[in-house]
Amino acid sequence: MYLLYTIVAGLVSFLVLKWIKKRRYCTDLKRLDGKTVLITGGNSGVGKETAIALAMRGARVIIACRDVDKAEKAVRDIKIRSHSVNVLHMELDLANMRSIRDFCKSFLQREKRLDILINNAGIPGLLDWTDDNFSMCFGVNHLGHFLLTNLLLGRLRECSPSRVVTLACSNYKYQKLDFQDLNYNLLPFFTYCRSKLANLYFTQELSRIAQGKGVTSYAVHPGYVQSSWTCHYSVLFRMLMQVVMWMFFVPCEMGAQTVVWCSVSDEAAKHSGGYFTDCRPASLRPFARDQGVAKKLWEASERLVNLA
Repeated sequence: MYLLYTIVAGLVSFLVLKWIKKRRYCTDLKRLDGKTVLITGGNSGVGKETAIALAMRGARVIIACRDVDKAEKAVRDIKIRSHSVNVLHMELDLANMRSIRDFCKSFLQREKRLDILINNAGIPGLLDWTDDNFSMCFGVNHLGHFLLTNLLLGRLRECSPSRVVTLACSNYKYQKLDFQDLNYNLLPFFTYCRSKLANLYFTQELSRIAQGKGVTSYAVHPGYVQSSWTCHYSVLFRMLMQVVMWMFFVPCEMGAQTVVWCSVSDEAAKHSGGYFTDCRPASLRPFARDQGVAKKLWEASERLVNLA
């Protein structure tokens, strides 16, 4: 029995220390009054917590979501928690290129400002296809945000200094891109890893292209968060992951801290094109910093979404 108590106490101590270590909050108190923020997938998880935090700073916050009912519910909750009425949603399906183009056209007609674009929406490793026949992970996580950002880049430049924050993941390190098969859609985990690596290359190349034009770009690993991504999987898998997430993952509010920091911090602004976690710059594996690959992916992406 003593051994059992010792094991339990040791496990609890480990989890508490692990949780405390990850408690890094954005301490920059900069206000965003008069600024407009667009967040994809802002109806839940890290995106929703980011929306609340930025609305509390006075920003006009627009969440772009596919599910209108969920978006309306999220807007009500964000308004209550942020004590701001300047929150709204617009319909956007990142798995459909026509939807993205229609969204951007409507946004540019309605909104005169765009100061911060947060590419937050993401799909886990699903072996599915978008409406335009791209693998779901690559199509939504990378190509959808690539097209969205490019179509809104002019407005971002007009409102400079402006920022683009893209959510990445430390899982990028487990895969490399294959330009002969960018639509790789065989193993769910590796499909996801490739899409997150693409987010890093996108961030770096966007920073290079926008250099001197008032737009900076950041990639954020929010940590492993207790989000609702498991809803795409079986009940048994969800039950298992709920236990794992409770033990080892951080709350969404904490996961949003680095996103907020990159959105407002003057220190982050010094590192455009960088990769961040725990409210500070982080290092990348050498292959993920290859400027030639980043440029090649950008050019390939332009052709795939018909921008070239």
